[in-house]
Amino acid sequence: MRNNIKVQRAIQNLTQAQLADRTLVSRQTINAMELGKYVPSTVLSLRLSKIFSVPVNELFELEKSDWE
Repeated sequence: MRNNIKVQRAIQNLTQAQLADRTLVSRQTINAMELGKYVPSTVLSLRLSKIFSVPVNELFELEKSDWE
């Protein structure tokens, strides 16, 4: 799954630590998501959507491998 969390974070001028505080997770979790090493829960995805004021499907995109 691809995401554009890093792009949205830059648009909002937030550090990983600031976003972590707002989403109630660790900075390492934000880093892992941005690197594609961690798939967030539904709750975390919805928190991110609300913080960035964009629909969840604008933050995350399934790749072909996600269907296999």
